[in-house]
Amino acid sequence: MPLKGIKVLEFVGLAPGPLCGKILADFGASVTRIDKMLDNPLDVLYHGKSTLAVNLKKAEGQRIVRQLASKYDVIVEPFRPGVMEKLNLGPEELCAENPRLIYARLTGFGQHGRLAPRAGHDLNYVAISGVLSMLGRQNQNPTAPINFLADFAGGSVICALGICLALLERHRSGRGQVVDAAMVDGAAYVASWLFMSRHLSIWGESQQRGANVLDGGAYFYDTYKTKDGLYLSVAALEPQFFELIKERLQLPQELSQYGAGNQVLGRQLLTDAFLTKTQAEWSSIFEDVDACVYPVVDWQKVQEHDHNATRKSFEKVGDSFAPRPAPRLSRTPGKLMNNAQNDLKSVIDELNLKPEQLQQLQSDGVLTLPIKPKL
Repeated sequence: MPLKGIKVLEFVGLAPGPLCGKILADFGASVTRIDKMLDNPLDVLYHGKSTLAVNLKKAEGQRIVRQLASKYDVIVEPFRPGVMEKLNLGPEELCAENPRLIYARLTGFGQHGRLAPRAGHDLNYVAISGVLSMLGRQNQNPTAPINFLADFAGGSVICALGICLALLERHRSGRGQVVDAAMVDGAAYVASWLFMSRHLSIWGESQQRGANVLDGGAYFYDTYKTKDGLYLSVAALEPQFFELIKERLQLPQELSQYGAGNQVLGRQLLTDAFLTKTQAEWSSIFEDVDACVYPVVDWQKVQEHDHNATRKSFEKVGDSFAPRPAPRLSRTPGKLMNNAQNDLKSVIDELNLKPEQLQQLQSDGVLTLPIKPKL
């Protein structure tokens, strides 16, 4: 796999950090989690990683982390600015001991700026990024995009990208660096197209949320309920796709995509039409044409959809299905990690501890291991 041989220390926080570590692990990196406890109920992305529970408030715990960091390639830490410095584990200390170390700091507001020390969550970061003001129906409150936009797209994925870029640069220079991955920055960056496309015709004159082609303001780009209470996605942007919808739904030939009157009439016609058949029936009707009409697949059954099943896009992990790593590389693809934990022996070996020293660290509450490792 492309990241084989890369060793990562992941300081466990909320979901953004663990997903970043998961991406690196799924593509071959050896990831060791540093947590306060062994069984963190908030982290469901621990598969394929090793775990050490280390008391970082004790000098011995800090020494363990410094010893590992001197031999590792990457650190991912999700704490507010200054926390790692108070623990004597900041980039200034660790990068001095290991000049090749890539120190990734994944936070909401970044390492500097007025809001840098403040608490926040995905919704707050998307709000400050400017993107939240674009999301939602017309004349309604902005809509929270669950927590994928800042936490995961702008946080985890952008941080993983930064780490890979730093690894590539290190191949040339031999030097590591600090990656400042702020979720506010990342959410805005992911939305670059939205910021830079305001001159395009897809935006209405008001440029307000919910009044544009791509955000529910146009009846030919929206979702519709079917007879069985499920939904269809309709995205007939181009005229040729729209004509196919008119044909299959037997809509009036004079119906146009644009114009205020057509928006009201078209939405009503599509609403009424799609309620006459089930989602499966409509899917069959649109199966052989490029009208850009597809079912809204329920996330609990997504692995059963024939397209996803053919591509094996989802894989069983525990009692649920998880998406396989993306993108797919032809020679060195990623691999979804099913095993709950990797073998800790190699991690313990790097600490060069004698059996009695390891036992003493555990007795003192400095280090907690899931099982007694074989030395």
